[in-house]
Amino acid sequence: MTETTMTAPYSAFAGPKLLASGPLAEVAVAVKIATGVMADPVIIFDNATGKSLDVDLRGSHREIVARLQPPTAAEPETPAEPRGRGRPRLGVVAREITLLPRHWDWLADQPGGASVALRKLVEEARRTNGDRDRSRAARDAAYHFMSAMAGDLPDFEDASRALFAADRRKFGELIAPWPVDIRDHIIALAFSDRD
Repeated sequence: MTETTMTAPYSAFAGPKLLASGPLAEVAVAVKIATGVMADPVIIFDNATGKSLDVDLRGSHREIVARLQPPTAAEPETPAEPRGRGRPRLGVVAREITLLPRHWDWLADQPGGASVALRKLVEEARRTNGDRDRSRAARDAAYHFMSAMAGDLPDFEDASRALFAADRRKFGELIAPWPVDIRDHIIALAFSDRD
C-alpha cells in the first residue's frame, strides 16, 4: 500500500515488519492474504489510538469488507409539515454533569444560561488546548503501540520516559537499534503532527 503510516488510519504488523497501512478494509484483506504465508503473528493497529484491533477474517475478501462497512444511515424522515416556531434540532445530546453549588450559581448568572455558558467554555478550552490535546493523543498512541510491539526490546522503559518527557533527541537515540518498521511507526505516531 502506498499510504504512509502518518496518514493511514490502520496498520498491520507481521512480527517486526510493517505488512500494510491504509483503510481498515484494505488492511484486513492484506492480512487475510498474508496469514497463509506468514510465520509471525499479525496484529492490526488503529493508528489514532495505537491500540490493537480484533478483526474477523473469516470468509471471502468481500465478506470481510462487508463486515467492516458501517451500517448505512437511514434516510432522515422528511416532516409532513414545515417546521414551526421553536428551537431547531442541533444534534444536542443531554448528559448529566455534577458541579458544586457555587459553579451552578455562576452558570445561572451567565447570559443564555448554563448550557450556553458551558458550550462557550468548552469551545474556548478546545481552542486554547487543541495543540496540547493533539500532542498528548499522539504520545499516548505511540506508547500503546510501543508497549505492544517493543515492550521487551532493550531500553523500553528509558524510551518510554523520554517519550513522556517529550525529549525527542533522547527518545530517538534509545529506539535507534529497534527494528526499522517498529521504530519508524512509533516516530510517525508520536511526532507526525509536530515538527
